[in-house]
Amino acid sequence: MRYEIPTDLETALQLYAVKGSRIIAGGTDVYPSSQQGHSPRNLIDLTSIPELSGITLTNDIYRIGAATTWTDIIKADLPPSFDALKQAAREVGSIQIQNAGTIGGNICNASPAADGVPPLLALDAQVELVSASRGTRVMALSDFILHVRKTSLSEDEILSAVLIPNPLKGEKSAFEKLGSRRYLVISITMTAANITFNDNGIITSAKIAVGACSPVAQRLPALEADMIGKTPDEVAITPQHLSPLKPIDDVRGTGDYRLDVVAEQCKRAAMRAVRS
Repeated sequence: MRYEIPTDLETALQLYAVKGSRIIAGGTDVYPSSQQGHSPRNLIDLTSIPELSGITLTNDIYRIGAATTWTDIIKADLPPSFDALKQAAREVGSIQIQNAGTIGGNICNASPAADGVPPLLALDAQVELVSASRGTRVMALSDFILHVRKTSLSEDEILSAVLIPNPLKGEKSAFEKLGSRRYLVISITMTAANITFNDNGIITSAKIAVGACSPVAQRLPALEADMIGKTPDEVAITPQHLSPLKPIDDVRGTGDYRLDVVAEQCKRAAMRAVRS
């Protein structure tokens, strides 16, 4: 096995074209899931490619390089609409994991419990995908993750960046996570809320996304629509609002328990956003 560390994206794409190659960034998912006797032909480390790291704002689009670490996101100077993403970043494992793990890896891993995905869905995030033969394409994150451990990434593509439109003026956000303990835990359920309020505390726009309650994290459009014109404490969450979710029973909790938690988390996230 060869361990390649390209310093430009073109070289990385050429190396990736070799059959049996595998992309790696922080390695916080790749290494633990590796099986003895099943090593890739090449490991291609993307962390030394400048255009794949860092956060920039150009033409009202925030671009987060796929190899940007969670620690980078936590430390970045971003508007309040990104607070939920920062709060989720602090929930991604230990500080050591946050220092190594990347936003692109969290997305491509396609875990239902990926902490970064609900806040990104609530930010209307898109992903930028690059191929040596077909160039660049952009698609909504909600279309990119298809199922558990399954994405729309083609065999010759690398996820190069996450793209987020400049949020509404005054938009605030918050993230709520429940686990079996306070830290270093897989989510039982998690909720991200991006909310805009008027001067009277009335909700004028709402984006709510829930993770760990379906094969893919989901927005709740019916709830978002019903929140408009109300204060957070006036919102009554019904089973219809939660109908996109398909929570399972497992060792961390039952499906019914997860739905009860999500209903409370939606209200807490909205209240936390308005207080921020």
